[in-house]
This record gives sequence, structure tokens and C-alpha cells, in this order.
Amino acid sequence: MARRPQRIFLVGLSGSGKSTVARLVAARLGWQALDTDVLVEEAVGLPVPEIFARWGEGRFRDLEAEALLRACQTSPAVVSTGGGILLRAVNRVAMFDSGLVVHLDAQPKTLVERLRREGIDYRPLLQGPDPLARLALLKAQRQGYYRLADCTIETDGLSPEEVAEAVLRAWEEAADVLADRRRVWRAAQEPVPEWPDATCVVRVASGSYPVYVEWACLDRLGELMAGLGLGGRAFVVSDGTVFAHHGERALTSLRQAGFDALHRTVPAGEASKTLDTAAALYTWLAENRAERGEAVVALGGGMVTDLAGFVAATYARGLPLIHVPTSLLAMVDAAIGGKVAVNLPQAKNMVGTFYQPKAVVCDVSTLRTLPRRELVSGWAEAIKHALIADGLLLERFETQAEAALALEPTVATALIARSVAIKAGVVGEDEREETGRRTILNYGHTVGHALESAGGYTSFLHGEAVAVGMMAAAEIGQRMGVTPPELVQRQRRLLERFGLPTRASGVPVEAVRRAMALDKKVRAGSLRWVLLEDVGRPVIRSDVPPAVVDAVLASVLDG
Repeated sequence: MARRPQRIFLVGLSGSGKSTVARLVAARLGWQALDTDVLVEEAVGLPVPEIFARWGEGRFRDLEAEALLRACQTSPAVVSTGGGILLRAVNRVAMFDSGLVVHLDAQPKTLVERLRREGIDYRPLLQGPDPLARLALLKAQRQGYYRLADCTIETDGLSPEEVAEAVLRAWEEAADVLADRRRVWRAAQEPVPEWPDATCVVRVASGSYPVYVEWACLDRLGELMAGLGLGGRAFVVSDGTVFAHHGERALTSLRQAGFDALHRTVPAGEASKTLDTAAALYTWLAENRAERGEAVVALGGGMVTDLAGFVAATYARGLPLIHVPTSLLAMVDAAIGGKVAVNLPQAKNMVGTFYQPKAVVCDVSTLRTLPRRELVSGWAEAIKHALIADGLLLERFETQAEAALALEPTVATALIARSVAIKAGVVGEDEREETGRRTILNYGHTVGHALESAGGYTSFLHGEAVAVGMMAAAEIGQRMGVTPPELVQRQRRLLERFGLPTRASGVPVEAVRRAMALDKKVRAGSLRWVLLEDVGRPVIRSDVPPAVVDAVLASVLDG
């Protein structure tokens, strides 16, 4: 049985109740309660406001980091931290490596009411005529970091005792999932100093790049690109449908930041992801004398992400690439990891390469223009990430399905940010699919890609095909004695709750078999299957008997 973490770190804004809750939880567990502000004051012999007044916030942050490292050497302990402690990568890594991180959240109005009862004068960053506005700003600035926590507890309307009970429940349920989750997140959540506000950073051998997952950040596109040192012209590639919704916002943002923005649209749909379409884009770039150093901006879903990325990678031996995914599938999958490709009639993504972007900008609000079916399809890849790497995220999908499907801003942004960070972490461990680690991202894709190909890329959306593929993989795992039957049913219930298919109709089994034979995961004539021993425990198997595959295909296909 997995061992429960011996440290609990409470993070959140001033007024969220961290110090009080830390003492209550520590008393219940018989642990030591620590407070990083108190540790700082003990170290220098001055109160926090005096430290700010004498030496400024920068020096305080240095002292705070030192205090946190001391706290990380104390076990068992419940640690109350400062509101800005997650701003530094070294602090994030220290906490995620050594304990459970719990975010205590509340609305700014609630925080101000609590602080006024406690004495707001003690909070150096809240001084001024409007502490409510200041708290709202701090919340917006830090929300991306707070999303990294292992769990979030909404404290509005709860007593400190009730919050403490919720923390204890999170601690009791955390043991079995933290180890794998921490390894994935540690690789993704160590931003380089140039991108302190990034949601996560993809760190690969060929370089690192920031990923922004925010609500309404398309208006910051030009600002973010300029911050990367890009300038001059920007070549925006989109499809006609996406550009009608979001094109002018993107162009306006670019032009306001000083870019000369040009654009070209292609017909919407997977049928545009071909060598012929790529050639037409090459001609456009050549006619405009595009030069190395001038960026290609991929504004659209997975098709545009793959197509524009392929063109950027191969024109003039490589142009800077910025992904601006506008579909959920592109945000959590196609835009992260550097795979770019076009299709052949025989199979999907057969002509491509690895080419990392300079940045990925995910504006979650753009998803509101998606047709319902495409939004639902996109959640399949996010659910896949939870299944292969993050039991806590899987539980959130189970408890927040309706809010996710309704694109409630806070819930949807948090779920997508976590999913993106999982993929970023896996990609960071295996950029070019050389170690085998990245293969776990193909859970459900062996049958999924075959379904898409057998259906001529028109019968199924990618996420729909992957959902059926995940059920096929789960059934194979169960028949092989790898996947517990209860996990198979848990996966089925979640997919159905999101409106995703678990069976496919209208595609002949033989057509799927032929497409599977062309799968890129075939090695020495044998398919490599990604199966689940449990949530967060994927395994790769090449010994699945053809009879088992045939039986499962017959059970998930009606064709």
C-alpha cells in the first residue's frame, strides 16, 4: 500500500485561512504546524512588513525560499505558505517533490472580509485605497500557479474546521496517485525565468518553450510574441471557419504589438491536411518573400496546428512557429509536443517531423465557438491524460463533468491546464519517441487512428475514435489480465458521461485491421499496445494475441 505524504503544504492568497487551518490539521494528525512567514521572521528577527520596508519584496522572496527549504526538511508537518510562494520555480519543485500541495481558494470579497477582521495592515502587498481590487489582481496573476496544486478547496462559506476536514480527506485519498503525478508535473512545472507567468514550460532537448492556458489571452498574442524576441512580419495560417470567429482579434493583437500581420485561410476539415495544401502555403510564403526569423502563427484546431506546423518546419529550413489552438483537442494534444504532419490517403500523419514551437497560447474562451460535438470530442484526449498519469485529475473529471462541458471558465481552464502540463511532462522525457516513454500518450490510439483512416477521416472525429480506442484497449487489458475490470467500467461510465462513444458503427472490422497494419507503432510485425494496470500505471505490451484483438474489435465495432 502506498505511503501517505508526510508533509502537507497549504497555498493560496492572504485571507484564505492557511495558518489557522494548518494548526487545526496538524493538531488532528499530531504533526508539527509551520508557517513560512514565521520562519522568515525568526531567521532575521524582524516582522514581515519591516522586511518589505527595509529590503523590498525581492529580498523577502529569497528569505521565504530559504524558509520553505527548512520546512521541507521537517517531517511530519503541515506548512502554511505565503501567498506568492508558488511564483518561484525552486519553491514549486521543492513542494511537489516532498508533499501534498493543497490550494485554499476563495473569492476576493471573502478574502477582504476575513482580512479586515484579522487586521489588513499586516499585509504589505495589500496596502492602498482598494484592497479588493488588489486581491482580484493578485488572484488573476497567480491563478495559473495555484492550478498546479494537487487539489483545490473552495473555502467560501466554510468554517476553518470544515476546511481542515476537507484537507484531511484530500490527504487520506492522495497516497496512491502522488508519486507518478509528481514525476510528470515536476518535468513540466520548472519555468525558465523569461516566462514567469507561463502555465507550464515544455522542456525538451532541442529547447524549452512556454505554454499559456488562460481565459481570453488571445488579446495578448502580440505581446507574448514580442516578449519572445519576435518581430517584423507574422504569417497567420487558419481555416475559414476559425478565422471568421477569431481572426480579427489575432490580427489586431499582433498589429498593436508592432507586427505586420498577413493571413491565409484553408478550407476547414481534415481533408485540407495534405501535401497539396502545404505546397499552396509554400507558394504564399514565397510570393511574400518570407524570411527566416519571421513567424508562422497557427490559429486553429488540430488540422491547422499540424499543417501550419509542418509548413513552418520545412519552409526555408524552419520558421519560428507559434501555436494558437482554438479547439480543445488542439490545446491538450496537437499543439503540445512538436509533432507536425500531413496525411496520405493510406493513413494519417504519415509525412511529418518533430518541430517545436516557440510558444503555445491557449485561450480557453475560444472554445465557446466550437460545435458541441467537437468540444465533446476534445475532452477525450484530456480524459486520456488523466487515465495514464493523474488519478486526482480523473476524479475531477468525474465530479466536474457538467461544469467542464458547460465551459465554466474556472473549471474548464483548470482541467485543461492540468491536462496540458501532463503532456508537457511526458514530452519533456521523450521528445522524439526514442525512450518509449512518450508511447503512453498513444493509449486508445491504435484502434482510434485505424477507425479514422477506415472511415476516410470523415466518419469520426479524433476524440470520438480515441474514446472507442480506449475502450478497446481497456477490454484487451482486461482479457490479458492487466486491467482491473472495475477500471474498465469506470472508464466507460466517464466517457459516456461526457457523451463520448464507447462503440463504433458503420466501419467494417477488416478495414480497421488493414489500417492498424500501417500503424506507426508496429515493430517487427507486432503492434505495441498501451494498456493500463491501473490509473496512472500504463504499460506497453507487444504480446497481445491476434485472437484477443479480433475478439475485442468484434465487441466494439458494429460494422
